Amino acid sequence: MPAAPPMFRHIHQAKTAEAVAHQIEALILEGVLKVGDRLPAERDLAQETGVSRPIVREAIKALEASGLLASRHGEGTFVADVIGTVFSPQISALLARHRQAGLDYLEYRREIEAVAARFAAERATPADRAMLEALVARMGEAYAGGDFDAEVRLDVEFHSAIGEMAHNLVLLHTLRACYRLLAEGVFQNRARLYGAVGARRELFEQHRAIAAAVLAGDAAAAAAAARRHIDYVIVATRDLEAFEDRERVSQLRLARHEALASRRPIVKKRA
Repeated sequence: MPAAPPMFRHIHQAKTAEAVAHQIEALILEGVLKVGDRLPAERDLAQETGVSRPIVREAIKALEASGLLASRHGEGTFVADVIGTVFSPQISALLARHRQAGLDYLEYRREIEAVAARFAAERATPADRAMLEALVARMGEAYAGGDFDAEVRLDVEFHSAIGEMAHNLVLLHTLRACYRLLAEGVFQNRARLYGAVGARRELFEQHRAIAAAVLAGDAAAAAAAARRHIDYVIVATRDLEAFEDRERVSQLRLARHEALASRRPIVKKRA
């Protein structure tokens, strides 16, 4: 396997803090540097970019002031939490309490993920394909090993990877904001979905179908597989909610029946 290219490029002209900052900004925008990623040490960054340490320090301070980077004493400099939120916390809380909002969210995901899958099939590079193949292999290991927590985590990682492979910056960050709501369980409890009978196998096969189409470069098949996946999630979510509604009513009836039974007088039989 060929060595990975260096993340930072040597700056030959305009060796200024602005040039260093611009390079870091681009890596964040392109999704190469992600939230929580640690930047190289100041000395290493200066060496990689070919500028002095004071210039690197100035660039980092400017990016900290803009909110893109955050320094932790004794730990280093990290990419700040720059993933946008689609809704304010107040609106997210309201939406989480209304069932229709969750279905609308899935409908939105179905269409936007179909676009992402189509672009990924058309635009994936050899490095993208290698990353996706490795990710699908990890998903297979988690499925075979019954590692439920890993399956749930890799679900979001898979969809995020497809978004990265689409090579559209606006789509990438829109999807990241969308998946933050997913990871936080605002609209959908993924753990609950994976716990449904037969869901683990079905979801794994659907992810494999999306990946296979993307790896084959079949844009139409990739978009169709992405839509089928979310259609399944929509139906499974409705079925779960219907079951939970029935179970809730049944539990209330049972509790009421037991409460009434406990208050009935005991009638003694005549000898």
